Amino acid sequence: MNITRRQFVPLAAGAAAAMFGLAGCGSEPATTGSAPADNAGSAEATSDGELTLLTAGTLTFATSPDYPPFENLVDGEYVGLDMDLGRAIADYLGLECEYTNIDFDGIVPAIVAGGQADAGLSGISITPEREDQIDFSEPYYIDNQAVAVMSDNTAITEDNATEALNSENVTIAVQSGSTGADHAAEFFPNAEQLPFPNFTDAFAAVQAGQADAVCGNSAVVEQMLAGAYSDEHVVYSSATGEEYAIAVSKDNPDLLAAINEAIAALQEDGTIDELIAANMG
Repeated sequence: MNITRRQFVPLAAGAAAAMFGLAGCGSEPATTGSAPADNAGSAEATSDGELTLLTAGTLTFATSPDYPPFENLVDGEYVGLDMDLGRAIADYLGLECEYTNIDFDGIVPAIVAGGQADAGLSGISITPEREDQIDFSEPYYIDNQAVAVMSDNTAITEDNATEALNSENVTIAVQSGSTGADHAAEFFPNAEQLPFPNFTDAFAAVQAGQADAVCGNSAVVEQMLAGAYSDEHVVYSSATGEEYAIAVSKDNPDLLAAINEAIAALQEDGTIDELIAANMG
């Protein structure tokens, strides 16, 4: 497989996010959805080994930009660790980078169906169920699970959270199709689950009194609490060690190999560590 690579120079943490903030990605978000286009195909390799992408010369990632610090829309711009990583991967492969918005629970089906994106990059944890449908790249980040409640909630505390959350009188807000939803279902099966397409809506549900708690990946929960939801706090955490990776169609091994090559190179030269430092601080 012949891939022309652009020169990629490691950046200091502060400069990394600035350089990748606009490179190769339009500022206007694409329409959210999950139905594939009828007349489009997913990326694959041509007979001469060159990558053929959904759009020639462009690597298109499906993402749900409501999951800071991994992906978010700020003033119409895609920001976050995943967004910077996608740009760095595309740059390494000599491609432009594009993002298209799809609700999180529609990303894997969209990659399977083809026609909307070449790969999924949206804080996607590797799970056996997802591996049955798509292939995963090498992981680039490890995360855990956490549950937050309103700070003035005296019924669910750090001391009793494990038992208190597993009650039929408790409603836990989650993002549809996420490992947070899976975790809540496994460890708090007696609680009612309230799913939302966007993770921010799950936090808002706790604020509005629609739910008692919200369950999701720790890094995102902490980021939310440090921002608009500072009146909530973590009462439960679990070291699940989930590995985030990029989702690629099983019919597209050449693209998977190219992405894995890029990830390995960006790990080796320290770029991924720098992007993590720039986005997770």
